[in-house]
Amino acid sequence: MAGLSLRHIYKKYPGGVTAVSDFNLEIKDKEFLVLVGPSGCGKSTTLRMIAGLEEISEGELFIGDRLVNDVAPKDRKIAMVFQNYALYPHMSVFENMAFGLKLSKVPKETIKKKVEEAARVLDITHLLDRKPKALSGGQKQRVALGRAIVRDPQVFLLDEPLSNLDAKLRATMRTELTKLHNRVETTFIYVTHDQVEAMTMATRIVVMKDGLIQQVATPQDLYDNPVNIFVAGFIGTPQMNFMNGALVQKGDDVYFVFEGNELKVPAEKAQSEALKPYIGQEVVAGLRPECIHDDAAYNDANCVGATLTADVDVTELMGAEIYLYLKVGEEGKLTARVSSRSTTRAGQSIKIGFDMERMHFFDKDTEVCIVH
Repeated sequence: MAGLSLRHIYKKYPGGVTAVSDFNLEIKDKEFLVLVGPSGCGKSTTLRMIAGLEEISEGELFIGDRLVNDVAPKDRKIAMVFQNYALYPHMSVFENMAFGLKLSKVPKETIKKKVEEAARVLDITHLLDRKPKALSGGQKQRVALGRAIVRDPQVFLLDEPLSNLDAKLRATMRTELTKLHNRVETTFIYVTHDQVEAMTMATRIVVMKDGLIQQVATPQDLYDNPVNIFVAGFIGTPQMNFMNGALVQKGDDVYFVFEGNELKVPAEKAQSEALKPYIGQEVVAGLRPECIHDDAAYNDANCVGATLTADVDVTELMGAEIYLYLKVGEEGKLTARVSSRSTTRAGQSIKIGFDMERMHFFDKDTEVCIVH
C-alpha cells in the first residue's frame, strides 16, 4: 500500500492552455480522496497524470517513496476504473477480470484464486461466465472494479465511475464502494462532479476550479468552513444562500443590512478582529438553507433580531422536508429547507428567521471568507 505526493504539478498543453496549476497535495496511505469540481476544472487531467496516461509538464509525482514521472502506467502499481467500464465485449466476466494478470504471466491457479476471491467480495460469482452485453450497468461496474482489485494495486483511481448509472443504483454503489474501500484497505482517488458522491464517500475532498485547488478538507469541515464563495456554493444541496448587503454599527451592536432589513450579528462574530475592518462596508453574507426557519415560535426564541418578511414563490415537497423558494424585497432570493410538517404554501407572505450563529461573511471583491 502507498501514499502519494504531488509536488508543484502542472499540465500545460500547446497553445498556452494550462489545465492544472501548481497542484500540491499529500495523499495518505489507505485514504479515500475525492477530487470534485465543475467540468473542465482539471480533476480528470490530474487523475490521468497520476495514472501515467498524461505526461506531467512540471513537478514531481511520488507513489510511496518512488518518483514515477517517467515510469510507465503498467509499472506504477495502480489500477484505474473508467466511466465507460472499458470491458472487452468478446470476453466473459472471468476473462475480463483475469486479462491483466494473464498479460503479467501470473500462474493460472493464482489467477483463478484471485478472480474468484474478487468476485465473492463484489457478489458477482454467479456472473463469471456471462459476456458484458448480458450485464446491467451496476454489474458492469462491479466487473470493472473486480478487474482492478485482482491486481492488488497500491492505488485505485476511479474516474466518474457511477455517472452512467440511474439515481437509485448510484446510491447503492456509493455504499458498496465505501465498504469495498474498508475491505481492501487501499488508497482510493476518486473523481466526480457530483458533490453528493464526494460528501458521502470521501475521507477528504479536494475542491478544484480552473485547474487550481480551492480547498482540501474533510466533508464536514468543507460544509461548515468553506474558504471562499465558490466552495461554499459548490458544496451543499440546495446550495448556500448568498446575500449582498452592508455591515452597519448601531450603538454597541452590528447589523447586516439586506434589502432594507436589519439582521443582528452575534456579538462574538461582530467583535472578531477579522470582521471589524468590514464594518461600514458592503459584504456578501452566506447562509445554508436549513438555517432559515419559517416557524414563528422558533424565530421568536432563537432568531432574536434576525427576522424578516418574505414572499413564498414556490414550495417543493421532497418527502422528508420542504424547500421554500423565497423573495425578499426587490432582488433578494433565498431558499429555505424546512420540516415536511410546515404549512407554508406558495403565494403566502411569511415571517422567516435566520440562525445568525451559522452566518458566513465573505469579502465582496476577493470572495474569500472573512468569518464563519
